[in-house]
Amino acid sequence: MIIKTIPDKEKVNSIINLIKIRKEFVLSSDPEKFTTVVVENYYEIIKELATAILLLDGLKAIGEFAHKELIEELAKYKEFEESEIKIMDDLRIKRNKSSYEGKPIEKSYLENKKEYLSKIIDKLENLLNKKLK
Repeated sequence: MIIKTIPDKEKVNSIINLIKIRKEFVLSSDPEKFTTVVVENYYEIIKELATAILLLDGLKAIGEFAHKELIEELAKYKEFEESEIKIMDDLRIKRNKSSYEGKPIEKSYLENKKEYLSKIIDKLENLLNKKLK
């Protein structure tokens, strides 16, 4: 469920610091050896960027389907195409199967999606930076 909240710039800055750490981890990790962990961190970066954007807009996703609804909320922003929302949701599903069922993520998934994920992260960061100004 998406609820209204007070915009929290301090929390957003904390989230941004965590994103920087995750990005550094992803860039320094061996994607061949640690595919699943790298993909999970791409998901966390995207989720945290989306969370920060919504927080600045006075919104917050809570409850059992919070991550799904967080991604769906991004569809309301003109910056994102339907195909990008689908990629983010597919990433969410892959990450959940990995985290909750122990299913590894195939190397081919990362090879095929890495460029798209990087572009989505760039778009999210650009939107977040606009909102921080």
